[in-house]
Amino acid sequence: MLDDSIKAQLAAYFERITQPITLIASLDDSEGAQQIRELVTEVAAVAPAKISARFDGSFERRPSFQITRVGHDMGVHFAAVPMGHEFTSLLLALLWAGGHPPKVEPEVLEQIKGLDGDFAFDTWMSLTCHNCPDVVQAMHLMAVFNPRVRAVAIDGGLFQQEVEDRQIMAVPSVFLNGAPFGNGRMEVAEILAKIDTGAAKREAAKLNERAPYEVLIIGGGPAGAAAAVYAARKGIRTGIVAERFGGQTMDTLGIENYPSVLETEGPKFAAGLEAQVRHYGVDIITLQRVAKIDPAGEAGGQATVTLENGAQLKARSVILATGARWRNMNVPGEAEYRTKGVAYCPHCDGPLFKGKDVAVIGGGNSGVEAAIDLAGVVKSVTLLEFADQLKADQVLVDKLKSMPNVTIHVNAQTTEVVGDGQKMNGLKWKDRVTGDEHSPALAGVFVQIGLVPNTEFLKGTVELSRFGEIIIDAKCHTSVPGIFAAGDVTTVPYKQIVIAAGEGSKAALSAFDHLIRTPAPAAA
Repeated sequence: MLDDSIKAQLAAYFERITQPITLIASLDDSEGAQQIRELVTEVAAVAPAKISARFDGSFERRPSFQITRVGHDMGVHFAAVPMGHEFTSLLLALLWAGGHPPKVEPEVLEQIKGLDGDFAFDTWMSLTCHNCPDVVQAMHLMAVFNPRVRAVAIDGGLFQQEVEDRQIMAVPSVFLNGAPFGNGRMEVAEILAKIDTGAAKREAAKLNERAPYEVLIIGGGPAGAAAAVYAARKGIRTGIVAERFGGQTMDTLGIENYPSVLETEGPKFAAGLEAQVRHYGVDIITLQRVAKIDPAGEAGGQATVTLENGAQLKARSVILATGARWRNMNVPGEAEYRTKGVAYCPHCDGPLFKGKDVAVIGGGNSGVEAAIDLAGVVKSVTLLEFADQLKADQVLVDKLKSMPNVTIHVNAQTTEVVGDGQKMNGLKWKDRVTGDEHSPALAGVFVQIGLVPNTEFLKGTVELSRFGEIIIDAKCHTSVPGIFAAGDVTTVPYKQIVIAAGEGSKAALSAFDHLIRTPAPAAA
């Protein structure tokens, strides 16, 4: 299962293990169990002095294996053969259990150790999901450092009947103590904020003590990251506040058009952005949403940025780089069946629909690429485009039309997502030319119809276009002095990573120009 190259790499990593660990497999007679036996045997053989293997496990979920430190009972479990995207999760779990310190802030570890309660997490994932490893790793990190946390990473492909029984139609999907906990990418700090009562109040108190910023950037995508780098290099106090670092790139599988980068994956690109921003000493505040902005009001004054947790941050200038999110269809049933058949990430959730009939809404590049991707996994794909022709690049359209299990309908208006109350089982759409209505039976629908700017909190603060985008000039000025904007959230055309990064750099330069031409507030 592991070739010589991988074994050599593992041997180098296992040099960091300082405390012996044991892999305990709980098996049955399934094919998955045989694969787990092979994997556990080969991993242990790489470093027999540090890693031992047993096959007498009594864990209730089979097939699975536990990773634990000798003399302990760590709640780290894989009900999976963690290859593909999850191989890194396996490696990190082994290192952490073996005493190698994780790359997290000390206060995060202290918060994990201080959790009061018993927490049993089941994380349903797929090996092709690029969002799943972050969640799996966060759960396992907590299980290593707190004996009252149990974390099981479950491959839906090995437990398909449970997937059906639990109505799991999107990954990652997390259950806590048997009840639904959350869906989609989650960082460890976000998980802790949900289970650690009082965490929000403590965090707000800490943020209120932050010193004022020269530049405060709202948003951590390519525009926000570029703005932070350019501002920090000017030697001024710079901060970023964002829900998560990386923005939409965290949900992008492949990036192949960024200058000097031949190809990379979105999460890897986002990690590079964050590393560069941290290199320049920028104060990064994540897992926070901004509720409102009160502009400075006078030259030399300070804007007040109020967060949803009540904390307030002060800044002489503000750069808005909040990006955009997937556009919803806004039809009956969409919200009701979100993660129950209605999906937005074909790379993450496509494997859950193996052998089933699905639809893709949208005939642009994203929609056509999604249909091509899904066609290799599902039974059939029906692509619905509202306009009279597909808008994707011709090379993609030609590829799509060559696939035998894809049906294309243009002039198709989606009118409703239908289901049985538990999960989606069909879709209604109307031919805009003939008026004919159609109701195909479908297991899932992937929505790929563009983006919506994240500007709801800015209404009445800065001037917005009729599409909700922030109106800016050539130098990223908004309608309010001292407030700048960059990236997908603005009226700048072509929502691309490279354009967002360039606009973020421009916004930072404009903010610096504003600062040097504006008197600083008098010292208290």
